Amino acid sequence: MLNPHLNSFLLGHNLKLISMKSRACGHVWEVKKITTQTQCIHCFSSQIIKAGKCTTTVKEEPIRHNNLWLKIHKHRLYCKACKKTFTESVEGVLHRRRTTQRFRKFIAQACGKMTDLTTVCRYYGVSNGFAYEAYYEQQEVKLRERLQQQWPEVLGIDEHFFRRKKGVTEFVTMFTDLKNKRAFEVAQGKDHDSLIQQIQHIPGREKVKIVVIDMSGSYKSFIKKFFPNAKIIADKFHVLRLFSPHIMKEGASIHGHRKELKIRRKLLCNRTKLDYFLRCEIDQYLKNHSHLNELYRCKEMLYEFYRIKGVARAAKALHKLLHRFKSSHNVAVQKVGETLKRWRLEILAYFAFGYTNAFTERMNGTGKLVQRRAFGYKSFKNYRLRVLSACLTKIF
Repeated sequence: MLNPHLNSFLLGHNLKLISMKSRACGHVWEVKKITTQTQCIHCFSSQIIKAGKCTTTVKEEPIRHNNLWLKIHKHRLYCKACKKTFTESVEGVLHRRRTTQRFRKFIAQACGKMTDLTTVCRYYGVSNGFAYEAYYEQQEVKLRERLQQQWPEVLGIDEHFFRRKKGVTEFVTMFTDLKNKRAFEVAQGKDHDSLIQQIQHIPGREKVKIVVIDMSGSYKSFIKKFFPNAKIIADKFHVLRLFSPHIMKEGASIHGHRKELKIRRKLLCNRTKLDYFLRCEIDQYLKNHSHLNELYRCKEMLYEFYRIKGVARAAKALHKLLHRFKSSHNVAVQKVGETLKRWRLEILAYFAFGYTNAFTERMNGTGKLVQRRAFGYKSFKNYRLRVLSACLTKIF
């Protein structure tokens, strides 16, 4: 017989250990259910009597890497009110299941730590269907705690690739709480109707004060419609990289090969972070290419613009910058100037609040790693559970 404290630690207060037996692949513990049933599970009546005995075998969490089964001896009960027969319920074992909830949680944790579900099945002797069901069931239970969570004050929105189905590229929209540095929600698609349909149940959208996005017109109109009191900030990173595709395209048109690719990529870096000799090499390279030189100098003007402190100074500097880009004879510079003009208020909002979408990009990177690890997902429901679990907890 086990010590009462050890018995309650291993089996709980409602089970009592009778005997132990060994198997080739583990151990079987025979336990007795301490009768505590007072109501019928069908009609909740208290007019129940014992109507015989029965046994059931369930799989429990392994002990020291040895499989464990519990052979539970319990009573069959009869309800006089509804005239139905049922068996005693066991704490930690749901109706008609042959595994304990503790074992299912253990398998879910193993699925999150190991590389794939096949490895978990082979190591712990369970089927692929059971590992799949237990894993996503436990994730959904863990994320159910967030059902009453309201929208944060500072929100970050960005999208990343999900899958390509029948030639159509599908995206996923990531919502993050930038103030508390945590993922908030994941929605499929990035158009107005699909986003509103998926997130309209979340309360407190009137409390959102700031939303940080990339320079996407669809997200801009969506925010104005769904978050009426929010101010929009254009992400600093996406503004600074406006000249990057034009610089790479101009460099490729000059050479048409990869010989100068290394030096062309250095043109995309912030000049202040490069050493003296590399800056001299870049200046020497740009002397023979006037169009590329203009694009590079305009890109550096944007970096200098974001080093300004204060909204008033930034507004004056942006006005001069727009005038400089508009008067240029380079078509690419004029296009960037028009883009900056359309997003003028959102760009200046950065100098007032100082928020960027760096954390949202980090969560997007986590989502891409989850996809790469699973070689893609077919079900968005499972992908959402997996991404939120990976971003919010360290267990799964």
